[in-house]
Amino acid sequence: MSVVLDSSATLAWIYLAENCLAWSLTKGAWVPGIWRLDVAKVLEMGVRRGRTDADFRDAALGDLAALPIQVDPDTDRQAWSATIRLATTRALTLYDAACLELARRRGLPLATLDKELREAAVAEGVLLLGL
Repeated sequence: MSVVLDSSATLAWIYLAENCLAWSLTKGAWVPGIWRLDVAKVLEMGVRRGRTDADFRDAALGDLAALPIQVDPDTDRQAWSATIRLATTRALTLYDAACLELARRRGLPLATLDKELREAAVAEGVLLLGL
């Protein structure tokens, strides 16, 4: 079974246990349309703040590119309807609401470390991947 992957889980795996991500995604994952930008933004900020270097950033992005991660083609179509409703109802950022909407629409578990997103997923009846 696939999983919906948010950037917090992705980045935790990259920073804390790089091989865990590849192992965990043997069945694939789905991400919202903005996921690549969000992950790249955090990795780039790590370089700018001196926490990592460009080689680490580039290697992490290369590793992610090789994984069976599917970008959802309908994220933008949901933005002004189901996603905004979830953001409003559950007091989530639009990015987090997009992850929750995707998991709910596809009937997939959600992988996130974000406390508010985890709580919203439980309230919405979305299964959580144990992290």
